Amino acid sequence: MSIRVLIADDQMMVREGFSVLLNAMPDIEVVGEAVNGREAVERVRELAPDIVLMDIRMPELNGIEATREIVAADGSAKVLVLTTFDLDEYVYQALRAGASGFLLKDASARQLADGVRVVAAGEALLAPSVTKRLITEFSKLSDAPRMMSSAHAAYGDLTERETEVLVLIAQGLSNAEIAERLVVAESTIKTHVSRILVKLGLRDRTQAAVFAYEARLVTPG
Repeated sequence: MSIRVLIADDQMMVREGFSVLLNAMPDIEVVGEAVNGREAVERVRELAPDIVLMDIRMPELNGIEATREIVAADGSAKVLVLTTFDLDEYVYQALRAGASGFLLKDASARQLADGVRVVAAGEALLAPSVTKRLITEFSKLSDAPRMMSSAHAAYGDLTERETEVLVLIAQGLSNAEIAERLVVAESTIKTHVSRILVKLGLRDRTQAAVFAYEARLVTPG
C-alpha cells in the first residue's frame, strides 16, 4: 500500500515540485493539493490522506489552525509542517497544534521521502538539534508558566521508567536507540511509549516531546 500524501501550500511551484519528487517514489502517492488552510481541511475530509505536507503561512486559514482542525477531526491523517527556514518562530506552535514534525522546503528528494515515511510509520520527525530552540520558543509564550504547571502535575502519573523513556523521546531518540541506552528489548520500549501516550492523553511521539519540554523534563543543554 502506498503512503497517500496531500500537499498544502499556496505556492504552485512548491506543490508541483514536491508532487513530482514524491510521485517518483514507488511507495508514495500524491493524492491531492490545497492552496490554503481551509482547502487543506476540506481535502483531508474528502481524500483521507495518510500524510499532509502543510505550509505554515497560507491565506484564509494558516497552517497552524489548519493542523489543529485536521488533528481534531481526523485520527489518521498526520501533518508534516513545511517551513522555509529552521528558525521559523511558528514551528513550535505547529507542533503544539498536533503536527508530527517539520521539514525545510529546500529538503532533498530523499529527505522529503524519508520524512514522509518516518511520520507515516508513527515516529516523530524531530531532530535532537532543534530541542534547544523549541524550548527557547516555548519560554517566550505568554501562557508558558500555566502550561508548565499543568504538564508538571500530569506527568506525576508516569512511573520512573516511563518518565525516563519520555525524556529520551524528547531528546530525539528512536525506540531502538532508547532500548540500547536502557539495555532492554525494543518491544519493551514500544510498550512504555504506548502507555505514556495513553496516560498523558497524547497523540504521538512529537506530542510527547512537546509535553516533556513544557513539564521541564528536558532543558536547554
